[in-house]
Amino acid sequence: MKILLVEPFFAGSHQKWAEGFQQYSQHEIRLLTLKGRHWKWRMYGGAVSLAKAYMDIPFQPDLILVTDMLDLTTFLALTRTKSYNIPTAVYFHENQITYPWSPKDPDVPLKRDNQYGFLNYTTALAADFVFFNSEYHKNSFLKALPNFLNQFPDRKEVDNIEKIIAKSEVLYLGMDLIKYNKHYIQSTNDEPTILWNHRWEYDKNPELFFETLIRLKQENLKFKLIILGESYKSSPSIFKEVSQQLSDRIFYTGFTKKFEEYAHYLWQAHILPVTSNQDFFGGSVVEALYCNVYPLLPKRLAFPEHIPTQFHDTHYYHSDEDFYQKLKKIILKFQQPHKLQIFQNFVAKYDWSTLAPEYDKVMENVWKKYQIIS
Repeated sequence: MKILLVEPFFAGSHQKWAEGFQQYSQHEIRLLTLKGRHWKWRMYGGAVSLAKAYMDIPFQPDLILVTDMLDLTTFLALTRTKSYNIPTAVYFHENQITYPWSPKDPDVPLKRDNQYGFLNYTTALAADFVFFNSEYHKNSFLKALPNFLNQFPDRKEVDNIEKIIAKSEVLYLGMDLIKYNKHYIQSTNDEPTILWNHRWEYDKNPELFFETLIRLKQENLKFKLIILGESYKSSPSIFKEVSQQLSDRIFYTGFTKKFEEYAHYLWQAHILPVTSNQDFFGGSVVEALYCNVYPLLPKRLAFPEHIPTQFHDTHYYHSDEDFYQKLKKIILKFQQPHKLQIFQNFVAKYDWSTLAPEYDKVMENVWKKYQIIS
């Protein structure tokens, strides 16, 4: 089977997912991509550039698989002589309807943020099949659509939501987790070592994370801190502040370009307190769980899908104060080694060794179902 995978934002987790599927699939997958930058422009103009590129290549797929960053309606309109009668599927890594926008984004007060969510809506409507990377993501997007459409003046066509629901499924994010085993190292830190391994952005709520650690330091609790992840010009100021206020606690800080180095620090860490306001799947959290880092997670977003039910009371918090109290308790009760392999065993199901055959079967079923309905 030949699959064209169209990704306008080829960077980060989007790139890892696309390359992973291409590497581990039994099907022939051709990647059609643009560099991962200028995300708003990619959502608008990406379809035009990628449609032109598709028309210029001698590749006729059995299935076109795109991501949520593509305006599928424009892409199909510009390629109709070649894409006609080919089934299409969209994979939602995130969506712009329920994504928590930055209060500093100029599009929000001008009400221009709706246009990106509308592109997600029309792409889901135009696609023959819709996949979400978690149950939480699927449910939150579909439940948000009525309010989203009802804000418009007339002809809201809310009955289209049922059409999207009927063709929506969960297809968990495929990840290359087993490779962490090759870089296993016993943690040498004798103090509880806390891990941050996310992007340095507002939606990860770094203020709660670091302000809580500063509070615990003021109470003379002993801990070390590993701060990983990519920083940006617009990264919250708390990251600069914490480099001074917690300088004596920082074991390592910075972006690790080499996978071996990143894996090394994950195995060195003991505790994973997560404060995110947005995670439709939470790849960085799953990576840490696979390396047996002890999690403390908010009981919202996609996180409950990554922990066995019997551990929910212990490893989830319900408020900022609850987060502080539970993290304090974990640090005070810390004993080395503080590793629980139960979490690795649970999230191992996301490895491509398990999911690639499932992806292949799903894509084959997409093609078969399309032949029936067409």
